[in-house]
Amino acid sequence: MEVIKLREEFIKLGQALKAAGLVESGVEAKEVILSGLVAVNGEIDTRRGRKLYGGDIVTFDGEEIKIED
Repeated sequence: MEVIKLREEFIKLGQALKAAGLVESGVEAKEVILSGLVAVNGEIDTRRGRKLYGGDIVTFDGEEIKIED
């Protein structure tokens, strides 16, 4: 599981995927999110700008990202 520590109040979903190295670009992040391949806290979310806060778990392609304060 990849852990991302927040530097600000939140991180956006697309940015989190890039920061964790699960996608190579913002365009790729947008495509996988809009295709319904990304879940936040167990539910599919198609909003690239979805704000993630400490405690959120993102799942994509069998990988998990944990967001920490």
